[in-house]
Amino acid sequence: MEIKELERLSTQVRRDIIRMVSAVKSGHPGGSMGCADFLSTLYFRVLDIDPSNFTMDGKNEDLFFLSNGHISPVLYSILSRRGYFPTEELNTFRKIDSRLQGHPSVSKNLPGVRVASGSLGQGMSVAIGAAITKKLNGDDKIVYSLHGDGELQEGQIWEAAMFAAGKGIDNLICTIDYNHKQIDGDIDDVLPMGSLKEKWQAFGWEVLEMDGHDFNDIIAKLDLAKSKCGNGKPVIIIMKTVMGEGVDFMSGTHEWHGKSPSDEQTEIALSQLEETLGDY
Repeated sequence: MEIKELERLSTQVRRDIIRMVSAVKSGHPGGSMGCADFLSTLYFRVLDIDPSNFTMDGKNEDLFFLSNGHISPVLYSILSRRGYFPTEELNTFRKIDSRLQGHPSVSKNLPGVRVASGSLGQGMSVAIGAAITKKLNGDDKIVYSLHGDGELQEGQIWEAAMFAAGKGIDNLICTIDYNHKQIDGDIDDVLPMGSLKEKWQAFGWEVLEMDGHDFNDIIAKLDLAKSKCGNGKPVIIIMKTVMGEGVDFMSGTHEWHGKSPSDEQTEIALSQLEETLGDY
């Protein structure tokens, strides 16, 4: 997709997110909306994937793991728009017996999802295991993962970071959603983490920084990240985003981390998000 198409897609994805969360009065819209531009670009321009022939092992294709699984609305919208399952299924989000659980689940065989996630801190370990498997199998494709910045307060992340660098896992590109917000407030108020760039460099990773709402920068940095693979180091992208991006009253506040809008707020939000590709 070209940038104009990606802009239209990400607007529709944000619209999908609002409608899904509002319909069941439950979910996590803030971080989902902040990652819409990144995941639109990743799935529609970068990943080497075959949605029509999904397999759990993902041999000979790129893999993506969502570690901060609470932002499932954006993942489900992207997967449906990419052709993994019908967009109409978004109507079942968070309903009993739905394949679209509040956190991604593998129990009902949802195409596009290879691991249950949302127990924060675990996704990087999973991605590293998948990357090692690809190396052992002679598979030259890349493993990607996405993590929340608040998630970096989990110790397992740093154990995984040491392992990946120490073992030269260089077919791995991890991205941090650096919106500076988590469920209880600003990350500096909850648990300050200092310079993320310096931390990851100290752990032996190749570190890139990216504007998560500038499609030119997203494309350029993902291309650069791919070019860094195979050089003996894992790659981390620190992606600056705005929680709730796209809707003025949601933007830049942690209050919409895990709260659904009222009916009136939903109408206001949707009025700010043009229906570009057709609602489900």
